[in-house]
Amino acid sequence: MEIYRLHKKQNLPISVDEAWDFLSNPSNLKTITPDYMGFNILSGADRPMFPGQIIQYIVTPVLGIKTKWVTEITHVRDKEYFVDEQRFGPYALWHHKHFIKAIDGGVEMEDIIDYKVPMGVLGQMVHPILVKPKLEEIFNYRTQKLEELFGKY
Repeated sequence: MEIYRLHKKQNLPISVDEAWDFLSNPSNLKTITPDYMGFNILSGADRPMFPGQIIQYIVTPVLGIKTKWVTEITHVRDKEYFVDEQRFGPYALWHHKHFIKAIDGGVEMEDIIDYKVPMGVLGQMVHPILVKPKLEEIFNYRTQKLEELFGKY
């Protein structure tokens, strides 16, 4: 089965500290997720990010179907990167790396998501017409929302 990759970069005119404080706070995920996703954190976002942290939430990715999603923060290097991995949810595999680095006049934020769709061949057929466009839409929304919050680079 194929493993897909989504790779996004965004520059913002803020400090590494500001970027880290925002991105490493799980409660801020709701702010940068489209409203139609019905994103609601159930548990695990009550303290700063740490390796081993389990975060449970409900999302409504398609057709109004509510889905429970459980992720684990597996790696954290303060003010540099963190990794979340799905433990239970809509994907057969979800491994999301978040990198932050200082650049002249701000920060570069980079997301690398390696994922695998469920349902074998059927999932692979649906990927280019449903899954990939939906992920692109969600991350484009995040880009726009972060620019609204912090300004354009």
